Amino acid sequence: MRFLSIGLLLCLLSGCAEKPRAALVPLEKIPENLMTIAKEKLPGVTFDQAVQHSDGRYEMSGKDGQGKVREIEVSPSGEVLDIE
Repeated sequence: MRFLSIGLLLCLLSGCAEKPRAALVPLEKIPENLMTIAKEKLPGVTFDQAVQHSDGRYEMSGKDGQGKVREIEVSPSGEVLDIE
């Protein structure tokens, strides 16, 4: 029973020590060159939300003229990683 309690305690403590994997970022905090790339790749999309992942990549989302949600993921160096 003692080992189970110690194991559970270690699991809880290690979980609390983890850094957040992603955080919401105001659009004005997105580097200008990355926002320019997003707008070029998804013209007509009005971006309204952005997330910065722990590895530095940004995921921006918004809606196109028809109301469809579009997303783009860009590395800190400006490489487009994914478009949905």
